[in-house]
Amino acid sequence: MTNATALFPFRRRGALRITFYGAWIPILFFLFVPAVITFVLSFTDIRRTPRLPWAWVGFDNYTDFFNAGRLTSSLTVIQNTLVYAGLTVLVGCGLSLGIALLLNKPLKGRTFGRAVVFMPTILGVTVIGLIWSIIFSVYGPIQGLLGWFGTRSNFFGDPKIAFYLVIFVVIWGSLGTTTIIFLAGLQAIPAELYEVAAIDGASPRQAFRHITWPLLAPTFTTNLLLSVIGGLQGYSMIYVLMGTGRPYTETLGMAVFSAGFGSGTTTQGFAAAVAMIQFVLVGVIAMVVLSVLRRREVKL
Repeated sequence: MTNATALFPFRRRGALRITFYGAWIPILFFLFVPAVITFVLSFTDIRRTPRLPWAWVGFDNYTDFFNAGRLTSSLTVIQNTLVYAGLTVLVGCGLSLGIALLLNKPLKGRTFGRAVVFMPTILGVTVIGLIWSIIFSVYGPIQGLLGWFGTRSNFFGDPKIAFYLVIFVVIWGSLGTTTIIFLAGLQAIPAELYEVAAIDGASPRQAFRHITWPLLAPTFTTNLLLSVIGGLQGYSMIYVLMGTGRPYTETLGMAVFSAGFGSGTTTQGFAAAVAMIQFVLVGVIAMVVLSVLRRREVKL
């Protein structure tokens, strides 16, 4: 009996196949069945009201989203979604990488620093929203600080800055997760490579360019892809901080929530159609990002 067979957790491969494929049944059921149902409902005018008759409307929900009367608001929603995802990904991943590089060094108190960075992830969306809504409230510390300079701001009530404040809070709340992922990738790089590079006279910048960056490429791909998908789907923090009915902070995820669960007259069929539009947008951008990053990994 070979070592591979001795370490094999199953006596027969048949048991392994049954276990493996059996585990896929609930995954496929809870993943694809709701997706198919959502796709089908996007062609109907179904509403939230129980026992209310509904009918097949074809592509009316999709055309309604892009019709002349709604086109401006729909394009604004898509633009907000792309801006929201772009800023959270670029700024968030950039800050996370810098913090991870700092916390990976043998500094005093780095364990405490890691705990502080990861703390927002433990708090949750609602608590984070409450904290920052208090900070930016009328009687909050930021308002008091502005008062020293003789000025005031409405913060989340100001259409010019509210959306960017929400993005700031989202980046702050997700910083811990992305930092930990980068930190795990950095710790997987053998320290001997840096020792050899130092012996050869490589500067810290050269070591980062020729050792850290290429070996961190798979981690960077994973982190960036997760951030892109999360950013394009994000709405929870917007809802906690801004609520519904704010066009200047509405994204596709928020539009789905407002249409499906808001107090308006829009049908859930329309919400399903917007969800499918979001699905296509997320899928296309995610595939493009993944393709570009994979090619980059090969070059590095």
